[in-house]
Amino acid sequence: MKILRRYWKAIEIISLLLMFAGGVLYYTYGRNTTVPVTYKTPEEADVYVRFVMEGYDSIVKNFWMKANEGDLAHLFALSLQKATQASTTPLAPSADRAGVARMLSSSFAVAPSSETKKKLAQDTLKVLLYNLQPIGRNALYSEKQTKELRETVSNINPETDLYQNLGLAKGADAEEIAKAYKEKEAELKNATSTEAKQELEKVVYAKNVLTNPDSKVLYDEAKIEPTVWGRRMGETLYLSIGKISPTTLQEFGRAVESASTTAKLDSLIIDVRGNVGGALDFLQYFLGLFIGEHQFAFDFFHQGDYEAQRTINLKWDVLARYKEIAFLTDKMTQSTAELTVATFKRLHLGVVVGEPTRGWGSVENTFPMETVIDPNEKFSLFLVHRLTLRDDNQPIEQNGVEPDIDTRKPNWRKELPKFFRSESLIQAVSKTATELPLRK
Repeated sequence: MKILRRYWKAIEIISLLLMFAGGVLYYTYGRNTTVPVTYKTPEEADVYVRFVMEGYDSIVKNFWMKANEGDLAHLFALSLQKATQASTTPLAPSADRAGVARMLSSSFAVAPSSETKKKLAQDTLKVLLYNLQPIGRNALYSEKQTKELRETVSNINPETDLYQNLGLAKGADAEEIAKAYKEKEAELKNATSTEAKQELEKVVYAKNVLTNPDSKVLYDEAKIEPTVWGRRMGETLYLSIGKISPTTLQEFGRAVESASTTAKLDSLIIDVRGNVGGALDFLQYFLGLFIGEHQFAFDFFHQGDYEAQRTINLKWDVLARYKEIAFLTDKMTQSTAELTVATFKRLHLGVVVGEPTRGWGSVENTFPMETVIDPNEKFSLFLVHRLTLRDDNQPIEQNGVEPDIDTRKPNWRKELPKFFRSESLIQAVSKTATELPLRK
């Protein structure tokens, strides 16, 4: 597992660099120096104008589409009209950045209070961001929303407690977990209400996570729930990846390594149905395990430019036994999962079976705002920063990834032998592709 450890080492290095950067910033801001304050326009001496114009600048720099100054000025005018609930659209003195600043200054000048100005500044940016393409994908985030986003990406749900689902205290041992599960199961298994069935599902899930030594350690240390589930199906290894989190590559490696002593396994199913995606650098590490490092992986598209991304990991010889790979997809496969499927399809490393994917091919990121309009709140712009491309070099966004074998067609199973030689894989795909993902 030396290859996988490189992934975690990289994360440790990044964390240290971030810590160091924080130290440098603290030292710099801690010095008692006086720097003359200058602004790009005189109107930005007003903190509320400055707040909105910082959003303007962040969009110009970080949004995936190159901004046309005139179009952006018009969009700010429409957003300001909506935020002020005015009957007519305000006119910017000029269709450029300076004109937007003057237009905002005129509106803030007649606002009756600082609270009104604060709300107007936030609402203007919220309306504008909502209407950037793709519609509804960009937003103004509070500090709380940014924290929740990071927890989602890290696969941490602070509102759930798997130990509590079993009626146990955190850190209970295997014997206590088994006993509690048996009692809960006996209590709920014969119940017919929807609530009882849902409760039983939670209990079964909690037991499965907490009785697995690897997933229990992750949950106990950081409340990270598992993302990979595996089982053997004849000579095929089936792996379901429910989402992509910082632990997914490690979980994948453990599942493959656990199966490495099992004889005759020669094919692999990777089930990404319902997978909402996660950090995109996962694919660079994951693909590297199959083709080696420094190989072309995929392109990002940002403001007219294509940015080539390359693999990072060394090739993992353990995977060489899997001569055929099938990916299972559905209409809720999205983001990094879509790009992973498209990349393996383009490189002829895997065959895609299922439904077209969701078409959520945008790469979002948060961009913190420095201007403070509320001493009790910090804000970030949540922007679509880049677009990803599918196997035919078209954007995944709004298009999705087309399967090689479409399970919506009545005779899709007859197509399997055209793509696969392994009878075990054909049978396993035929059985699993139209059932719920196996995540227990």
